[in-house]
Amino acid sequence: MDPKNKTTSSFILLGLFPSCRYPNLLISIILLIYILASAGNSLLIFLIWLDPRLHTPMYFLLSQLSVIDLAYISCTVPKAAINYFTGRRNISFFACATQMFSFLTLGLAECILLTLMAYDRYVAVCNPLRYTILMSPKVCLMMAASTWIGAVAAALVHTVYPMNFPICGSREINHYFCEMPAILRMSCVDTSVYEMVKFVSTIIFLLTPFTLILTSYTLIFLTVLRMNSPKGRNKALATCSSHLTVVSLYFGQAIFIYMTPTSSHTPDQDQVGAVLGTIVTPMLNPLIYSLRNKEVIGALQKCTGRCCSRDRVSSLQCRTQKCPILHLKKRS
Repeated sequence: MDPKNKTTSSFILLGLFPSCRYPNLLISIILLIYILASAGNSLLIFLIWLDPRLHTPMYFLLSQLSVIDLAYISCTVPKAAINYFTGRRNISFFACATQMFSFLTLGLAECILLTLMAYDRYVAVCNPLRYTILMSPKVCLMMAASTWIGAVAAALVHTVYPMNFPICGSREINHYFCEMPAILRMSCVDTSVYEMVKFVSTIIFLLTPFTLILTSYTLIFLTVLRMNSPKGRNKALATCSSHLTVVSLYFGQAIFIYMTPTSSHTPDQDQVGAVLGTIVTPMLNPLIYSLRNKEVIGALQKCTGRCCSRDRVSSLQCRTQKCPILHLKKRS
């Protein structure tokens, strides 16, 4: 391949499960999930911003997770839908690199953030007297900043390196977006060195956080078992179970895709893992955290109650203005 044409050539995205017999139904389901995920995460961000009771470190980190999920699903699904409806499946080299960089940045940021959320729960349950010091607003902002800086730096390395591999033959990507394993499959050079780099990075960004999360929750459960109050025990378990559910969903698919060599799984398996990580999980996260969380449900009820009371006041004012007798009685 001519190196001069490497950055000017485009790729062809074959789309989501190209061999599917019912593509219209599939894209409809994906768009429905996208709408639900966008609405759920946007609502959760809005409630955390609106309700002062949710201005705590845990909910600040949760709002960051919702921002990541909102961006995560938005960097892949709209492009896939546009390609499907227009019939244009090509994507430029720079657009492909941008999409890969965005996808990796958001994935790595979510990994780091889930670890910090586990630390937050550990401090809250195991060291509650020092919680306000260890999780101060300044510390929370530093956590958020380190999450994004670390994710951007690692994603930049894992975008520049694979995108510079020479590609021979077909430039068709058997995927609905530009993902690292799909790009590596098209390379015509030995990628074993990079596979080793990817494996080491996966240990740092996946296995290490996963181990820290498991350690945090082991200590949490040991502390919970020693609690005398059943109410406090149930509250701690309810909060932690939501986080553990999200951790299981995220790390399960991430370890499968990135801890194993690219040649050991098929493109369809890659797509299943990507759908679970980038489409299904962003939809489930708001449901998992809201349905099991009385404070979020309370904030939602408070918000809807305000809206209903405003509608009643507006409707009463309209009726009063339309009926002069009511208006005179009110004044008298």
